[in-house]
Amino acid sequence: MSGAESQRPPGRRRRRRLSIDEYVEGIEGSDRTVLGRAITLVESNAADDQKLAQELLVRLLPKTGKAVRVGITGVPGVGKSTFIEAFGSNLTAAGKRVAVLAIDPTSGVTQGSILGDKTRMAKLSRDERAFIRPSPSSGSLGGVTRKTRESMLVCEAAGFDVILVETVGVGQSETVVADMVDCFLVLMLPNAGDELQGIKRGILEIADVLAVNKADRDVDAARLAKRDYMYALRMMHGSGMDTGPWSVPVLMISGLANQGLDLLWNTVLEHRKTLDAAGALEKKRRGQLKRWMWSMVEERVLEALHAHPEVSKLAPELEHKVLEGELTPTLGAKTLLEAFGLGADEVRS
Repeated sequence: MSGAESQRPPGRRRRRRLSIDEYVEGIEGSDRTVLGRAITLVESNAADDQKLAQELLVRLLPKTGKAVRVGITGVPGVGKSTFIEAFGSNLTAAGKRVAVLAIDPTSGVTQGSILGDKTRMAKLSRDERAFIRPSPSSGSLGGVTRKTRESMLVCEAAGFDVILVETVGVGQSETVVADMVDCFLVLMLPNAGDELQGIKRGILEIADVLAVNKADRDVDAARLAKRDYMYALRMMHGSGMDTGPWSVPVLMISGLANQGLDLLWNTVLEHRKTLDAAGALEKKRRGQLKRWMWSMVEERVLEALHAHPEVSKLAPELEHKVLEGELTPTLGAKTLLEAFGLGADEVRS
């Protein structure tokens, strides 16, 4: 029994395992049942499922890469779910097929993303031209990165025109999402004062578009926030930060009132057009693929290091000595790496 099959609820009849050809045919035919099963396969950590998933992805690669990939983040309470439902519904009404992938690094503990996505976006989840899927991380941001990236490829092969990747959690997930999409959208609140002081410089540095959401509630506050964000961006860019061919715009929108969303979509398309004309879009995607490969290497090496019996045996004592000041962290690391099998030449500082 495969890992994906072993996770089914008790009492449910075991489904026949699909062949690679059946997966490919179903995905390319936009069969939602097969699409869901393919993503479940991709998300599985079982070795046999992973082998089959990688064979499937190789078959699907020629059909990928055509979608507009948009990452969406914002502080809790900014209205991401309401915005995505309105934005996605506008796109499907215009004839686009939209896939929403939600990243929540805490979902392995809280189950928030897993149980909440379709209730947070009830209208969009019923739309035949939309597909909503959470990415449970089980506490590993590296794991959710692989699952989301590969789920994105499956959705592209299934013919989705727009992939929206939402960060449900906060923190490192923003940079992870920014490194798998073409356009990274940061939603802001109208009351800029305290939020502007607390906003991380790194988020502004990776943003492609800023949008002040809930602008319908207080237009004056939204305009003031827009001005403050534009000033912050000018200060950053004036400090010598390389912005490339694109200047980050600040828009005023309302997901609840469905205001400014058409302009936002046109801005996303203009961003893509600008990068494409400069040759920056292909360069960006190639760089993302390279970093993805090496991040997977680093993750697997780290897993192997922690699982190594000699490392596991030595680690508690070495940690104790480092904490008690009896050993430097560098020598502790050197000892563990040598126990892992790296010689002195490889681990010398």
